[in-house]
Amino acid sequence: MTTFAKTGTLTKTAAALNITQPSVTRGMQKLEEDFGVQLFDRQANRIKLTPTGELAAREAEQLLTTSQTMLTKIQNFDRGQHFTIIGATIPGPLTLVPNRDDVQITKEFIAVDQISNALKTDQVALIFSDQEILDTTIESQYLGQEQLQINLDQFTTFASQSTVSFQDLGGMSFVVMRAIGPWSDMIKQDIPNAQFMYQDDRAAFIEIIKHSSLPFFTSNLSQKDAFFNELSPHQLDRITVPISDEQAKMPIYANYLTHNKRQIASILETIRANWP
Repeated sequence: MTTFAKTGTLTKTAAALNITQPSVTRGMQKLEEDFGVQLFDRQANRIKLTPTGELAAREAEQLLTTSQTMLTKIQNFDRGQHFTIIGATIPGPLTLVPNRDDVQITKEFIAVDQISNALKTDQVALIFSDQEILDTTIESQYLGQEQLQINLDQFTTFASQSTVSFQDLGGMSFVVMRAIGPWSDMIKQDIPNAQFMYQDDRAAFIEIIKHSSLPFFTSNLSQKDAFFNELSPHQLDRITVPISDEQAKMPIYANYLTHNKRQIASILETIRANWP
């Protein structure tokens, strides 16, 4: 019924459900028998929902949504019984998560406005973000600051400075990993007339750095990532310079449901101990 309400024709309904039109017709008749009311208005060359049928379709859609939400929450809860699932709105803190068999990190970033929902539906037990979450059921624990920095060829004008500003970097070209969360919008907005060569693959990113003098961004946290060990022999001609702009210093919070505090305590203890 919900499919017919969306498509409006028997032909489209059958195609959407991958069944024959006679099967759709029999299903409609069975629904009316089960409900004991007329749900469809049948005319010579057309069939449509009656007002009662439209109400039934809306109620059925809500029931399906509720059922799927329940199923997802149960599956998430069960997974959380075996693993501590960790997500983030920003990648840096994930490099400090201890490598344990009972810890899993989500592949996709979580939007800031979805943090509360992701925690309350057990999608994750812990989310790192650059914002404190104001919710009585959620605790936001400040961990420290992530500092954006630029790795410059040693012969670049600003490589000898103790810090550099976004304005100083204007007009330059950079190689950038695409999945860097809110840093991505920041560098695009704050560095004037810059060119960015985005990479999705870490191996390709490393190869470009090895064989070019292009500057690239890191942070005090991302340099803890194991993949940067592959770069160290090739960074001898690069100087790491912190970016001085205030927005290049991002506060990092650990967000979790208050009743999960004990579950994630040892993870946060390890992260705090390794915070640069």
